[in-house]
Amino acid sequence: MGSQERKSKTLLTAEQKYDLWVRMLAGQVTQAQAAAEAGVDRSVISGLRAVARDGAIAALGSSRPGRPRRSRAEATEAAALRAEVERLGRTVVEQAVELAVLRGKTGWG
Repeated sequence: MGSQERKSKTLLTAEQKYDLWVRMLAGQVTQAQAAAEAGVDRSVISGLRAVARDGAIAALGSSRPGRPRRSRAEATEAAALRAEVERLGRTVVEQAVELAVLRGKTGWG
């Protein structure tokens, strides 16, 4: 185990990993070229490809066509908000009528 110094780890950002993965997917770079460019071991690139593939498969598997369904809590909240909007609309109409009566017909124009 002599005097070999250990090389510090190179940490890649998510954007760097994604860029490398897309470029490998498109055939622009090989795994070896990507590893050399990023300054990491080829096993890191192999792991990156596996994680990207698994993540893409999971995301595509969970996606469904159309609009996502609302949860029961969201539907309840939306109904309560619609009722509140309706109540406030009636209040505004009542206040407008009351103001018209107080001002008389001359206030309209």
